Amino acid sequence: MDGEDSSKSAAGSASLWHNARIATFAPSASGLGIIEAGAIAVRDGRIAFVGALTDLPAEFEKSENKTDCGGRWITPALIDCHTHLVFGGDRAMEFEMRLAGSTYEEIARAGGGIISSVKATNALSEDELLNQALRRLDTLLAEGISTVEIKSGYALNIEGELKMLRVARRLGEVRPVRIVTSWLAAHATPPDYKGRNGDYITDVVLPGLEAAYSQGLVDAVDGFCEGIAFSPAEIARVFDKAKALGLPVKLHAEQLSDLGGARLASSYGALSADHLEYLSAADARAMAQAGTVAVLLPGAFYTLREKQAPPVQALRDAGTRIALATDSNPGTSPLTSLLMIMNMGATLFGLTVEECLAGVTREAARALGLQAETGTLEVGKSADFAIWDIERPAELVYRIGFNPLAARIFKGKRVSA
Repeated sequence: MDGEDSSKSAAGSASLWHNARIATFAPSASGLGIIEAGAIAVRDGRIAFVGALTDLPAEFEKSENKTDCGGRWITPALIDCHTHLVFGGDRAMEFEMRLAGSTYEEIARAGGGIISSVKATNALSEDELLNQALRRLDTLLAEGISTVEIKSGYALNIEGELKMLRVARRLGEVRPVRIVTSWLAAHATPPDYKGRNGDYITDVVLPGLEAAYSQGLVDAVDGFCEGIAFSPAEIARVFDKAKALGLPVKLHAEQLSDLGGARLASSYGALSADHLEYLSAADARAMAQAGTVAVLLPGAFYTLREKQAPPVQALRDAGTRIALATDSNPGTSPLTSLLMIMNMGATLFGLTVEECLAGVTREAARALGLQAETGTLEVGKSADFAIWDIERPAELVYRIGFNPLAARIFKGKRVSA
């Protein structure tokens, strides 16, 4: 692309990207919101104009900071709205054991499972966790991502969970990316609380959440509602505390069975319910009525070789918004490619190209409560967009193991490619 690097723009001056085909994903537009021969003008990190070049106001035509996109495509920057990006170690050993036929119990006895990640995470300093997480984050950013949600949940003690969230915040300080954090201490029960979920919530989850809130470390509260984790009644205690603190909630729900977790989340006006393989049609309707986004996670479905896919048609019929995310984690989705996730969403779950692309932009922003800030290309929003060497947007979903990113723009500045 020809033109001056927009990062050199003086404060308050306008930058212009032109000679581009643009997919705005604006909710008021039809389909992808395509603009041929389009332009985007940016001032102070925000979109000041997006539309056809022929409609460009004269004030932006005079900009000294112009970038000719050479006919490339521009989309909103991608958003990964569900990750467990901060953790220690890996779980390659149990992956190998599972391939050899070992059961979950056998893997656990050999030191595998989530407890192995807990041990590895607690053993590392903040700097060590930061360095490990940066490798995963940088891989995501190279695919045109502007925003990443990161959960705690691999320490299962108050100080360790806070440490994870401090590292997540630091990631947003050392890289040009928007980090959103979620308190997920209700992820599993540590061995010393085995059979005592209620005590663990009382002793760790709730006071830890208060500490995270007081330290400004938490943006939302999450939990794992499943037979191997926490019941709806136990999760309700956590959500009641979140509500008292004024924090939004979200939930891992209906991944392995139907416990009514999504219905519970909807009753609290949750931002999202995630996984959802065993979601009922009635609960899909409850989510739609509450505005709770369905975040589908094909990476975990693939890694665990599950057979029951989320009820995509029921979600469509209900009008439930659908997002996609990597669920990047050491055990069930060791994946750091949102482009690959779009292909999986189409191939494994039957989503359309439009659903996949909206699911990692507009609807992913909605799942984080950021729809007023990012996720679409509209005047007034943060100038977060990606420029692609493609002939049509479907290529972003169709290709496997191929990254056509030409440039990543974050808050109006070119920050990569």
